[in-house]
Amino acid sequence: MRCVDKLTEDVFFEILGKPEIGRVHRRDGKNLELGVPEYIVKPTSYRTRSWNSTQSIKIIDFGESFLCNAAPQTLHTPLPVRAPEVLFQDQIDHHVDLWSMGCMLFELFTGQPPFDTFLITTPILISQMQEMASDDLPKRWQKIWDTMDKGDDVTAESSGPNLHEWLEEVYFDGRRTPDLTREDITRLGEIIGRLLCFEPSARASARQILDDPWFNE
Repeated sequence: MRCVDKLTEDVFFEILGKPEIGRVHRRDGKNLELGVPEYIVKPTSYRTRSWNSTQSIKIIDFGESFLCNAAPQTLHTPLPVRAPEVLFQDQIDHHVDLWSMGCMLFELFTGQPPFDTFLITTPILISQMQEMASDDLPKRWQKIWDTMDKGDDVTAESSGPNLHEWLEEVYFDGRRTPDLTREDITRLGEIIGRLLCFEPSARASARQILDDPWFNE
């Protein structure tokens, strides 16, 4: 798609179609409360017949964004990609994005996130994190984990596959024709493992991940 910065409104609507707008009304006929939108717009999408690998892809979602010098007390990102420091109510900084980046890389290559999404709870997620993470649960979080109500679905002893085993099992599950070799999956697992570290400061930076030779081979 052409850069939208240089498109006129008419050309933009010609590409995506005119927006479908639905007006918002109260059932009792009264005026809308302050802050309630007067209308909603149906989402649209842009489909192209060809894909150019040199095209830039931009994923934009600033709903949970924050400045480095104004970090919030907590975040409400989807639970399967939520960083462990958020779950343990620890200090939050830019490292939360690196954990989420690891989760998204896993999903981009396999078609599913590394952690369960169906009926997931915080204790179940933390238990799965301990199977996938490259390091141990920090001691400062251990007391919170010990006192957390885990229910019957979380066993005291980890029994699931680690990150490399799960990545390989999901990718080579027979539902797709593999584009990557087992060596590639091993390398990819190493990259994701550098991001899925409990200790935020131990995670690789975005630049270190992008500079990994595997992405250019």
